Amino acid sequence: MAFQNEPYELELKPGTYYWCKCGKSKTAPFCDGSHQGSGIEPLEFKQRAEKTVWVCGCGKTKTAPFCDGSHNNA
Repeated sequence: MAFQNEPYELELKPGTYYWCKCGKSKTAPFCDGSHQGSGIEPLEFKQRAEKTVWVCGCGKTKTAPFCDGSHNNA
């Protein structure tokens, strides 16, 4: 994933997800395994109910995997 300067607005169903932290995934904002050998692991998170969420796209959030507005401070 080439980091982008805005969040991803997603409708997520209940389940387990893996947020990309390496910036190489082609299935942004989720991990596709591109981090292999980088020493960077994705962040596992669980969505308990179906709802709209804003997942960080810039990689600077302090509330990973969710957007905290850090992209506005660039």
